[in-house]
Amino acid sequence: MKRLIQTFKNIFSIEELRTRILNTLLIITVFRLGSYLVLPGVEPSKLNVNTSGLLGLLDTFLGGAYSKASIFALGIMPYISASIAIQLLTMALPYFQKMQKEGESGRKKLNQITRILAVVVTIAQAVGYLTVTVPSEALLVDRSFFTITSIFIVTAGTIFCMWLGERITERGIGNGISMLIMIGIVSRFPGAIIGEAMSRGTSGLLIFVVEIVALFFVVMGAVALTQAVRRVPTQYAKQVVGNKIGGGQRQYLPLKLNTAGVMPIIFAQALMFIPSFLAGQFAEKSATASSIATIFSDYTSWQYNVLFGVLIIVFTFFYTAIAVSPQQIADDMKRGGGFIPGVKPGQATSDFIGTVLDRITLPGGILLAIVAILPSIASLFGMTRGFAQFFGGTSLLIMVGVVLDTLQQIESYLLMKRYEGLMKSGRVEGRTAGVAA
Repeated sequence: MKRLIQTFKNIFSIEELRTRILNTLLIITVFRLGSYLVLPGVEPSKLNVNTSGLLGLLDTFLGGAYSKASIFALGIMPYISASIAIQLLTMALPYFQKMQKEGESGRKKLNQITRILAVVVTIAQAVGYLTVTVPSEALLVDRSFFTITSIFIVTAGTIFCMWLGERITERGIGNGISMLIMIGIVSRFPGAIIGEAMSRGTSGLLIFVVEIVALFFVVMGAVALTQAVRRVPTQYAKQVVGNKIGGGQRQYLPLKLNTAGVMPIIFAQALMFIPSFLAGQFAEKSATASSIATIFSDYTSWQYNVLFGVLIIVFTFFYTAIAVSPQQIADDMKRGGGFIPGVKPGQATSDFIGTVLDRITLPGGILLAIVAILPSIASLFGMTRGFAQFFGGTSLLIMVGVVLDTLQQIESYLLMKRYEGLMKSGRVEGRTAGVAA
């Protein structure tokens, strides 16, 4: 405890770090207050928003702003969608690949395109959201007038959220966009715990304690999955520059067990509505189709979770393949005079790295699938749906990733000022690229 108190003293003794933490807390407060501001012309008590499936996940990311018909109803999610689209285009189209290789100017162009696309996506999603989510009986004004004005308000809310995220990145601590998503998720946690405790009652106090302990170990497992790396030893040739000799040291190429982050879960969840949707079109004419629609509408059914897990493993391989290029790593090592002991530089190195990636991606994908279906398993033990969501899935991985990233930022400031880090041994590693979209 004494060491923890001293660490907090060290953190707030660094003026720049203290200012960044306070700026982050202020921006987060503004973001949370905005999620409670209901769109003008809406009667909140008459809202009955469907929060099942993907809509429930979206509402969790937004901290309940989606179901409240808030001015931040879409939050930062259109920007995330635009970022993913641009990232995939960068992998597929030479024009975007060239832009990415142009350095700082190219990245600025990509960021500008992403922002413009985010506005377009927000407008399109706002039309659908206002039409489907807000019923006529909840309106206090004319429907047409409400839709037109609310499209501008919701779009402005998303742009403002993007601006808040950028301010956290520039003047706060950590990745601002990911931080806003994490805050939305964490804001539901106290209510979820209270709801679970009330559902168990005094007679189920022991069960509730066991659930909390189980949640602790699940979080530790998610941390291990996020941090796990396969270190491939590399050697660099000695270089003589003047009177100095550089290189010649053995280093390690860290290959993440979970390189893809949460992206496979997001992609898989986006496709899981297809079986129930297609079967629902024929449900009236076929008993089999009706049964399939019912099965895949229930996220706790074993059929749903088996398909969900298989899709996650497939997308883990897919996203790892486009996120990590063994050929590029091998070329960079060759140009820098590096090699893997026992492996020839060039194509042989590329093949070796590709083989290692394949071997660690399979167990990584299986573990990721297990984490993704843990909320369904938790629901089978009688947990409330809100509390079960924190036992795995995208929410847990995003929270773990952002917290680790933030701790890494704080530790870098402490070490830069020659203070002791946050941990006695080891270092807090950053999260996997693409964890928070």
